[in-house]
Amino acid sequence: MAVKTKEVGATASRRAPARERLLAAADKLFYAEGVHVVGVDRIVEEAGVTKASLYNTFGSKDELVRAYLENHLRRRQKRVASILAAHTSPREQIVAMFAEVEHLLDGSEFRGCRFISAAAEARPGDAGEAVAAAYRAWLWSVFTDLARAAGAKDPKLFGRQLFLLYDGGAVAARMDDDRRAAAKAVRAAAVALLDAAIPATTGKRRAP
Repeated sequence: MAVKTKEVGATASRRAPARERLLAAADKLFYAEGVHVVGVDRIVEEAGVTKASLYNTFGSKDELVRAYLENHLRRRQKRVASILAAHTSPREQIVAMFAEVEHLLDGSEFRGCRFISAAAEARPGDAGEAVAAAYRAWLWSVFTDLARAAGAKDPKLFGRQLFLLYDGGAVAARMDDDRRAAAKAVRAAAVALLDAAIPATTGKRRAP
């Protein structure tokens, strides 16, 4: 029965539009192995399409990289919006952002930030560099807005501090042997930054 289910799933995957299959293949292979390491032949084999389908759909591998990262950016924006909507105060929202980092670091599938990895491989002008820059600008604005709403004296500076700490959690996923300890350290550092940056007179409740 399990074999039939697997076969049905595989068949359904093959019936998906070529664009969806190529993006799914890119997401899997680029994230696991790297953007430049994985060639077009690997991508089309994984997607079950021809090279002609890839070029007709995206025009080039670089544009596939752009679409892959833009697709992930939309997913991250949706996920962050969900996290923020689940909490009422800006302080709780900031802590929740880092709680997600802690959760991700505790899982074996998280291999760090796709945008950082792609940017590290990118050449000047590559799609990966451009989309990574857009992601970072958006994320910094999220933290800056949260810092301002929480009552930070210098929200731009505090937003950048939170942003860089968030980046550090993603790097830990790639580099640290003890990811659980790194996760706890990142969250503790975020709370310490909050305690130092948000004046006690604002009446904000201390994060747990």
